Amino acid sequence: MPVAIITGASKGLGRALGAALAERGWDLVLDARDPGPLAGAAGGLAAYGTRVAAVPGDVTDAGHRTELVARARELGGVDLVVHNASALGAEPLVPLAELAPEGLRRALEVNVVAAHALVREALPLLRESPAGAVVAVSSDAAVETYGTWGGYGASKAALDHLAAVLGVEEPGLRVWAVDPGDMATDLYAAAVPDDDAPRPAPESVAPAFLRLLDERPPSGRYRAPALVEGR
Repeated sequence: MPVAIITGASKGLGRALGAALAERGWDLVLDARDPGPLAGAAGGLAAYGTRVAAVPGDVTDAGHRTELVARARELGGVDLVVHNASALGAEPLVPLAELAPEGLRRALEVNVVAAHALVREALPLLRESPAGAVVAVSSDAAVETYGTWGGYGASKAALDHLAAVLGVEEPGLRVWAVDPGDMATDLYAAAVPDDDAPRPAPESVAPAFLRLLDERPPSGRYRAPALVEGR
């Protein structure tokens, strides 16, 4: 069975992707900082009969990243890395004039540096896979100029560029930066707590990622809503 590492997998999009892949028979290595919700997410996948390793920790920690890859190796290798873990930099979001350097640094460490470091650690196994792929979960804030989203958006723009270059440097892999679009997640609620407008559930976005895995289009940046709609 193919093996995926998913960061930020205890809730939201990460949890939805874990369920979608488990339903297809994938073995999974799941990461999140909070052990309780992560164990709950892993336990919810038991019905699918796949192997699931829940590894709590912080993706900015080098030892934790090494453990994620080691657990995947025990399951058979690495066929997919999904970097879904994200940090906003400030909760709720604030204008750049109010964004502390420590907050921006945290967003960059989680959203960019950790993503690069984890893929770097997993690359030897990804190259051995017959269908190795990397998914970098991006945001429309990476390409649009939304007030208060500057720090987070800058980190996602940097993630997009890393993914684009990795796709050029590793032609044997598929490297997709994916903008999932609006979703009802804890991350968005923390970012803009006063916005209670209805948004799609993360489960409605998961088919976009499955389509990428099925069709394996060229490395590049994709929008999940367009993929779901068949465009």
